[in-house]
Amino acid sequence: MNELLKAGKKLPKGFDPKEAVTIGSLINPRSKGIRKIIKPIDFLVKGIGPQLGRLIVIPSALSLVPNVGSSLAVHALVNLILAELLTNVHSFITIVTNHCGEDMYTFDDTVKPKTGSFYVRQVIGSVNYAAGTDIIDFWHGFLNYQIEHHVYPDLSMMQYQKGAPRLKAICEKHGVPYIQESVFERFRKTVDIMVGSTSMRTFPTEYEPEKDKAGKAGVAWESSNGAIDG
Repeated sequence: MNELLKAGKKLPKGFDPKEAVTIGSLINPRSKGIRKIIKPIDFLVKGIGPQLGRLIVIPSALSLVPNVGSSLAVHALVNLILAELLTNVHSFITIVTNHCGEDMYTFDDTVKPKTGSFYVRQVIGSVNYAAGTDIIDFWHGFLNYQIEHHVYPDLSMMQYQKGAPRLKAICEKHGVPYIQESVFERFRKTVDIMVGSTSMRTFPTEYEPEKDKAGKAGVAWESSNGAIDG
């Protein structure tokens, strides 16, 4: 999408930017637009292909070992599947939960990068977990500094420890909510959203300065590294 927008081209007719890219959407006859953005063959070869390949190639190679091949293949397959499940659970708990909860905001329009409204949104739309030590930060994969990650996308992970207290102090000074809770509490709040017990807040974007608004053109990011250069 960004490549097309940067090239000044229009998005394909019938394409829904909010539609999730899944196997179902790629084979759905009604989802013609999404297949013009993401080719099903590319999704198979570059996306799920390598993951499925590991589950087939590694156990198959081990099955060729004399006498113990079948046992090694089964154990390898079970370990690969369990590792995938563990990785996905860890990723979900450390990524989804710091953007979800009844104290988090959703936005119905887009603002320009490097504006006051942009930076406020990064803070009130993200949550930090326990942080400050190498051990805690390592086990969180440094995703416990989600607010700093959004405000300073080019900052190295090792600098998050230094930047977080300063950003938190700035937010306290200006009355901007800077939320930091345990990952388990955030998981509970995420589940509440998932089952419909609570809902996320809608941010009153009409109070933001008009000069900060991106307008109908939206925002096309120049690069993935310098995420606020768009």
